[in-house]
Amino acid sequence: MSPDFALPFRSAFLRLNEVFRNLCVRAASVLVVAALGAASALAQSSATLTGTVTDPSGAAIAGAKISAQPLGGGEPFSATTDSAGRYTLTLPAGRYRLRLAPSVQGALAPIERDVMLAAGESRDLSDHLAIAELSERVVVTAHSEPLSAEETPASVSILTSKNIEQRQDVWLEPLLSSVPGVVIGRNGRQGGLSSIFVNGGNSNFTKVLVDGATLNEPGGAIVLSDFSLENVEKVEIVRGAESALYGTDAMTGVIQVFTRRGTTRRPLLHLLAEGGKYSTAHGAADLSGATGNFDYSAAASRFDTDGQEPNDNIRNTTLSGNFGYAFSDTNRVRLALRSAASHAGSPGQTLYTPGPNMDQYIALRNFTANLGWDFATGQQWQHRVAASETYIRQLFDNATSDFCDPNPPFICDFPSTTRNQYNRAGFIAQSSYLRPNAAVTFGYQMEVENGNIARGHVRRNNNGGYMDARWSWQRLMLTGGFRVEGNDSFGVRAVPRVGAAYLLRKGGGTWGATRLRGTFGLGVKEPSFIQTFGFSTDPCFPGNPDLKPERSRTATFGIEQRLADDRVKITAEGFLNRFRDMTSFTFCVPGGPCPVTPPAGCPFGFGAYFNTDLARANGMNLSFESRPARWLMLGGAYTYTDSRVLDSPNAFDPALVPGQRLLRRPANAGNIFLAVTAGRFGGSLAGYFYGRRTDSDFLGLGFTSNAGYARFDLSMSYAVARFVSAFGRVDNLFDKRYQENLGYQAYRRMYRLGLKFTVGGE
Repeated sequence: MSPDFALPFRSAFLRLNEVFRNLCVRAASVLVVAALGAASALAQSSATLTGTVTDPSGAAIAGAKISAQPLGGGEPFSATTDSAGRYTLTLPAGRYRLRLAPSVQGALAPIERDVMLAAGESRDLSDHLAIAELSERVVVTAHSEPLSAEETPASVSILTSKNIEQRQDVWLEPLLSSVPGVVIGRNGRQGGLSSIFVNGGNSNFTKVLVDGATLNEPGGAIVLSDFSLENVEKVEIVRGAESALYGTDAMTGVIQVFTRRGTTRRPLLHLLAEGGKYSTAHGAADLSGATGNFDYSAAASRFDTDGQEPNDNIRNTTLSGNFGYAFSDTNRVRLALRSAASHAGSPGQTLYTPGPNMDQYIALRNFTANLGWDFATGQQWQHRVAASETYIRQLFDNATSDFCDPNPPFICDFPSTTRNQYNRAGFIAQSSYLRPNAAVTFGYQMEVENGNIARGHVRRNNNGGYMDARWSWQRLMLTGGFRVEGNDSFGVRAVPRVGAAYLLRKGGGTWGATRLRGTFGLGVKEPSFIQTFGFSTDPCFPGNPDLKPERSRTATFGIEQRLADDRVKITAEGFLNRFRDMTSFTFCVPGGPCPVTPPAGCPFGFGAYFNTDLARANGMNLSFESRPARWLMLGGAYTYTDSRVLDSPNAFDPALVPGQRLLRRPANAGNIFLAVTAGRFGGSLAGYFYGRRTDSDFLGLGFTSNAGYARFDLSMSYAVARFVSAFGRVDNLFDKRYQENLGYQAYRRMYRLGLKFTVGGE
């Protein structure tokens, strides 16, 4: 084909190509405009949610998880905060349930709230994640503001509702026996009066609180024999003098019990019924939940048993409630109530007496209440105001004499009746200034103590001002504080406390983190009402209003090592305790050494109390926790206590003279625990070991030593259905004969079987 002939075809092709290209350009323009229009329409129908997530001190939380669940159904939207704690979510208009949570469950509590977003709306929702006070990773009792258990310098053990469920304990005392440094000594079986010793201190050297309300009698004595575990979520045990924060009674430690708080939007109901040996019957019910800004938890329980021998029965009824209301995320009020009433037969030291005491009994009624208001003013300032009330009613009755041996040492059952009534009403106000690496708290506490004892009505006022501070820098945490305590009995005393924790090594894998801890503090304890005012209307037992406070000087130091990707934790801790001005009783005869003027009308002498005794308790606590498999947990503890009476000029018993170990505190004590969870089955085995300890029969028989023993308890459970589980427990599995205190028989092998029902919840 010639070029002239091809020219028309070429021109037509070029025109056709130009037309096609123009059509493509126009089509593309239409598509772009349509896409831009759709994007604009989508943008106008969507909403943008942004915010910053911080901790209570205002520090940004990186890696926090944010999720928005459409309330109408559908997949949730999610985001993660950056290094500055910021997040952004683009959502279709609608109503959502927003949840902000830390990347790892632990010290901080997640926040949930419902939000309504309009089309095109841009909203900033910045939040502080509050401390999860009931978490096992948070310590509330050791400091004025909650702190991570890993960071605190204090020597602390934490028991949770999971520990209670694994062991199926009904009472607080056996649960505390699993804690390193804690020894319980009880007169016989459940319901018998008991003593609690922390790091070798006396039984009235430990302050015990329930939701902030003090359980101790004025002067420090504490009765825990009727404290059941219904509605208990967490127990914290702090070893070492804590008077800088808690004032009188906190000589060697503080134990605080926290009751459950409702968390589920659907009400959660637990029902429990069990029975067992010695005609034992136990029933309990608790209801909890949260609706809107209100959360609630309430429980009731009843325990009955006829006991192992005559007049060995106990009846206990406990009621408790915990109610909270949040006006906002930084403004909350909470009311906690607890009432316990028990009646326990007291057969006495039947291993030594001619027979059991058939009519002696102990009746106890305790009530505690705490109303607290926590609020913030600004980003860094947090405040707390709280009022508490404690009522203690005690009746020790022995109406008739059941036996009297005419031969030495003339062991007789002498009739007697003692009624004690105590009331402690307190108020506390504190303000804390929080920064990302520091905090300082200033507080004031006032308490009024009233008592009706054999002498009549008595009263004492206490006032204390305190400061508590902490500062962290990289791997180091320092804490310190002091308190000035004004007491109507002993005047004014100042008590300091300091502590340090250092992360020696970070890491994971086989050889994990290594942390060092240490504390030093002074403690004071006021005298009891009887010691100050006398225990009868008899002028020859007048008491001593000039008593000084008993004093302690305590130091703890230790190391914590984590291994195997944190599946193993080993802790070793030493403690050094010195106790001064300990109170003793003596009967002063004319011409004797008593340094006070005898009251008129007492020609044959008089009885009084004096600050005379000196003692020490040094030792160490070792503990380990391990989870070698998902279904298996192992743990244990060992305590060595080198205690000595250094000076006791008024000792009336050979067990109390200088050179003896402190009464009922074994040199060696320990426990071991194994828990298995496999499908629907759960089981645990707990062993308790106590070495020989100094004791006294207090009957004139001359016994000053109590043999050691080992006891094992077994518990099992099986989930029969989704809402029903069966469980059983055997105490003293191998039927060991032993005495916690001389002359008092402990339970032989005992078993309980029961069912637990769970209804509702989420």
